[in-house]
Amino acid sequence: MDSIQPGKVVDTMIQAGKTKANLSIRDLLMRGGLAGVFLGYATTLAFTASLQTGIDMIGALIFPVGFVMVILLGLELVTGNFALLPVAKLNGQISNSDMLSNWFWVIVGHLIGSIFYAFLYVLVTTQFGTADPSAMSEQLILAAEAKTIGYAAIGGAGLGTVFVKAILCNWMVALGAIMAMTSSSTIGKIAAMWLPILIFFGQGFEHAVVNMFVIPAGMMLGADVTMADWWLWNQIPVLLGNLVSAFLLAGAALYFTHGKKEEGKEAPLQNLKKAQ
Repeated sequence: MDSIQPGKVVDTMIQAGKTKANLSIRDLLMRGGLAGVFLGYATTLAFTASLQTGIDMIGALIFPVGFVMVILLGLELVTGNFALLPVAKLNGQISNSDMLSNWFWVIVGHLIGSIFYAFLYVLVTTQFGTADPSAMSEQLILAAEAKTIGYAAIGGAGLGTVFVKAILCNWMVALGAIMAMTSSSTIGKIAAMWLPILIFFGQGFEHAVVNMFVIPAGMMLGADVTMADWWLWNQIPVLLGNLVSAFLLAGAALYFTHGKKEEGKEAPLQNLKKAQ
């Protein structure tokens, strides 16, 4: 029996948040960078599968391989950390500065890793600029434009849409990081985390780290997207939406329903022993 009960999972979340808050800047950059690379690999794999089969859901079915690599190797993923570190803060284990420092340096690492993989992938898919645009090049360009100027075209409604899609995305991604803690076996961890990641990718929601690869790659290939388009119409609102859902709807929600509930169950027993 490798299943771990929710109360114990919350304890693991708190410990994980505390451990992550104490990592050095070097480790945060390296682990965040590798996570960005692996999610970039997973994205191009998913796009390749979709193009080959003509079925987008096939790509969604295999995208979680990148997330599995990140979690099993103990790397840093800010969209998961948006849930884990606030739980440690709520429990009094870390400070606000610890939490914000982790998020900042992991995001920097993601940008370095994601853009590095995008640069290498663009070199390959264009054969160092000598090949005609491939189906993958066109896919990345279309995706980059849809995620930026596509939202800009409808103004405030676009910002609202991208923000809510980011909330819906990271509710699942944060749960993926948490559900990996519900099993003590490798197979159990993989199966548990696969499900919510499939849910988010299959519905085209907005994930900050995936976008750190997709949008720069599209820009390198010629997408009609500026730096301002990238950050104002996608990256910043997506980071904020990812934070809101991970913190409130995943981390804090589980902490208050399971962590506090477990403590509440123990208190009456302690009071009964004192009375005796």
